[in-house]
Amino acid sequence: MSTNIFTPFTEEELMPKEEKLEVIKKGKQFSIGIPKETCLNERRTCITPDAVQVLVEHGHEIIIESGSGEGSFFTDLQYSESGAKITNDPKEAFGQDLILKVNPPTEDEIEYMKPNTYLVSALQINLRDKEYFLKLAEKKINAIAFEFIVDEYKQLALVRLIGEIAGTVSILYASELLALSNGLMLGGITGVRPAEVVVLGAGIVGEFATKAAIGLGASVKVFDNSLSKLRRLHTIVDSRVPTSIIDPKELSKSLRRADVVIGALPRLNMTPIVTEDMVMKMKKGSVIIDITIDNGKVIETSELTTMEDPYVIKHGVIHCGLPNLTSRMPRTTTKAISNFFLSYILNYDEEGGFENMLIRKNEMKQSLYMYKGRHTKKIICDRFGLTYHDINLLIF
Repeated sequence: MSTNIFTPFTEEELMPKEEKLEVIKKGKQFSIGIPKETCLNERRTCITPDAVQVLVEHGHEIIIESGSGEGSFFTDLQYSESGAKITNDPKEAFGQDLILKVNPPTEDEIEYMKPNTYLVSALQINLRDKEYFLKLAEKKINAIAFEFIVDEYKQLALVRLIGEIAGTVSILYASELLALSNGLMLGGITGVRPAEVVVLGAGIVGEFATKAAIGLGASVKVFDNSLSKLRRLHTIVDSRVPTSIIDPKELSKSLRRADVVIGALPRLNMTPIVTEDMVMKMKKGSVIIDITIDNGKVIETSELTTMEDPYVIKHGVIHCGLPNLTSRMPRTTTKAISNFFLSYILNYDEEGGFENMLIRKNEMKQSLYMYKGRHTKKIICDRFGLTYHDINLLIF
């Protein structure tokens, strides 16, 4: 009688083996520099004292330049008590592994950065020149722009967040300017017609501008070339707002009656929608706010303005071209940006750090416009005549 027992396993496979446990690969803790904003009278910052406390508890070192939070009404003492190191030397703030800024660094500030640093800031492409990108390339910087950060749902997460605030702030500021120019209140009262608002763009900024204008009692009309965006907006506001495709004749007619025009349609490398001739036919004392001016003009007569001189008057019409309009509400904007970056950084901690995420997540790759000094956004390379490198060929 045979004693052989049939088994599909080899003798080696049947030998006892050590148990293998999953080990989550953590990214190394890194130092984060928060320099003081020096451009455009900027009052926002990227992080609040509460967020600093959480990041410090997770092992990160936070270096904040003295006075960085003053514009948003956060003191050095609050940051220090939350665990941040306060420095008076901008070189120290710029010398960290990760730099969080609202506005892009100046050429002098780029010199303070060490090679292979991660820079996260707005890009404001309409305010940049070729030299800016060449300087970053010399330092082999890994640069991420607010405008390109996408989430797992392929949404521009930070653009949406800031856009929500910008849309609301644009109407509130337009209301101030309208009262200043001709004494009109944006919303009507019994027996007095409401002011008329034209919103160009039915995206996130346009949506929140529309909601704010309706909330104040104004009469609103929205223009966009995307029927799907117009349909979405129509649903959100319960069909209370007339919408239209951008037809020059229809647009010109609406602009003549408008008291406020909100430009919320990025026109990167494209011609403006509202011509100078259209502006000349508008009512005297009416107000134009071109929110997306840092990504291309919506209105031909718009020009960049500053917090010190926030508007100019052309053809009797007030023009506001603040590229950092949300800086008028700095504390709210800072809290919103800080909430985003807190989850952003902690998420990459859990997943193994920035380098691991670059390999594993496509949305992380798409947020970069420069990787180790190589230009990885075609739209930027085409505009400034730079050599384009496909990010998928650099990281795989």
